[in-house]
Amino acid sequence: MKTRYFFLLSYILPIIDLFILNAAYYGAYFVTGEMGKILTEEIHKDYVVVCNLIWLVSTAIFSLYTIQGEKKLERIYRSTWRSIVLHFIMFSIYLIFLKGVDFSRTFLIVFYGWLSLGFILNRFICTSLQYVLINKYSATLKVAIMGSNYTALRLSNYLTKDSNVEFYGSVGGDESIYFDKGAAISKNVARKFTAAAMAGVKEVYVAIAPKRMAEVQALLDEADKQGVRLKFIPDLGLNPSTKYTINYFGEGFPMITLRDEPLEEISARFKKRLFDFLFSSIVIVFLLSWLIPVIALVIRLDSKGSIFFLQTRAGRDNKLFKVFKFRTMAVTENDSEYTQAKKGDARITRVGSFLRSTSLDELPQFINVLLGDMSVVGPRPHPLLMNDYYQEVINKYMVRHFVKPGITGWAQVNGFRGETKEKEDMENRVKYDIYYLENWTAMFDVRIVFMTIINLVRGEDNAY
Repeated sequence: MKTRYFFLLSYILPIIDLFILNAAYYGAYFVTGEMGKILTEEIHKDYVVVCNLIWLVSTAIFSLYTIQGEKKLERIYRSTWRSIVLHFIMFSIYLIFLKGVDFSRTFLIVFYGWLSLGFILNRFICTSLQYVLINKYSATLKVAIMGSNYTALRLSNYLTKDSNVEFYGSVGGDESIYFDKGAAISKNVARKFTAAAMAGVKEVYVAIAPKRMAEVQALLDEADKQGVRLKFIPDLGLNPSTKYTINYFGEGFPMITLRDEPLEEISARFKKRLFDFLFSSIVIVFLLSWLIPVIALVIRLDSKGSIFFLQTRAGRDNKLFKVFKFRTMAVTENDSEYTQAKKGDARITRVGSFLRSTSLDELPQFINVLLGDMSVVGPRPHPLLMNDYYQEVINKYMVRHFVKPGITGWAQVNGFRGETKEKEDMENRVKYDIYYLENWTAMFDVRIVFMTIINLVRGEDNAY
């Protein structure tokens, strides 16, 4: 829960961090100059702006100043060091490779040394401040729970360990929550509420069965009388490992979702689409523009038939589209679109074998990405007849169609690509695909792209 301390921290921390960044920058500039090292005037005047902009980009990527990053100090520390490392990489590349600036490397060493020291001191002060507020001045919210169901027991265990609140304990079981319409609250429950209010309890979390919400009016009246807020937590009777979120739509209708899907948010889909558009545009302009004619010529010289292989696949929400690939097999009258390629498959041409082993046959799919049918990263699209078969034999198989298919994916970089000889191979692929759609982040996509490049350089056994 977001306390006043973290609310204040969310506004002060970015300002303090920018002050530390600029102090370290100018301090490193003057100290390096005093050491007799040569520095250009641009470092002093112009590139400090770039340095600040890169810092803002780095912290945005790791969500340092967002609500998600404020929940725990440990997350702030982790995001801070990741941001510093990314800033070092990006700023160094900008200075050394892009601008070709002639300056002493001592500047970078001093700058990032001071920057790291400044952040260590800053975060130490933040930790000390939190300790003083919580332990000396009791700047925490005192809360209690009500209920004796499994959700109440789990919540009690969580609050006992949460240092951001002061846990009072339980003020009653399930029998203290529900009362018939028009009935008065029992004297025992009233006494417990009075004692909790006098002890400083401000909020009571009630673990309640949603279907019995109409039976809590007497409890609400007593809480209002004592000046205590009630917060209701639904006890859905679900497996404790089941994730669910509650949102509202229309005129306040509660909606429970049993699967976390980050890409259901419009902002997340916009970021992913922007990345796809920029990435695919770069690949098409700088790579495919000259590589397609070369590969087309080689394919045509090697075997008869078309340059491209087009096949209908199912995309997001099972929407059909034509996927583009370089043709890697000889054209025959008995072609079957659902027959998977096998190791040593006689249908694969000599050029096709090379294209498959290097994954160059997948490059035309960046056209699908640009058109919006596919994404750079996502579950691989399967032939339609393969979908029809596995939909019947593998649980949750069609869940992978909740997101756009990709050129590469979390399953592929973990070794589950190519031919699926056994049912277990496809089950593992589906498991990784579902994990991806439930845990998507922009940096997760970047990670998968880098892992794909590493696997291509290293070579993959299933690339045939």
